Amino acid sequence: MESMVGFQLDIWDYLTFLAVFALVVAGLALFVFVMGLPGRIAISRRHPEAEAVNLLGWYGFFGLYPWLKALVWAFKPTDIIDIRYTPREEKRDIEEEIARLTGKKASEKMPEPKEPKPTP
Repeated sequence: MESMVGFQLDIWDYLTFLAVFALVVAGLALFVFVMGLPGRIAISRRHPEAEAVNLLGWYGFFGLYPWLKALVWAFKPTDIIDIRYTPREEKRDIEEEIARLTGKKASEKMPEPKEPKPTP
């Protein structure tokens, strides 16, 4: 090895290589953590568009603006009014999507609301 670099490598050189390798691995881990942050926030807040927020957070790699947009969107309370579905169906769909994104099993059936008793 001495003939390739012109001097003999000692323990400090190998420790330097190890430290640089550890910094690169830590940097990559931090990068992955930050890129997935908007998606994890949206999933934990049960955001209706959690999958879209997650994808925008990962595509934010290409620029800072999309990632910031995803981060703000993850915290924004979104009220969806869709006349095609009842609120119960919409809530069930959101729960199923969140369960799919987290890898957990969705609850089989939501309990039906109690009918109000008529007043005499």
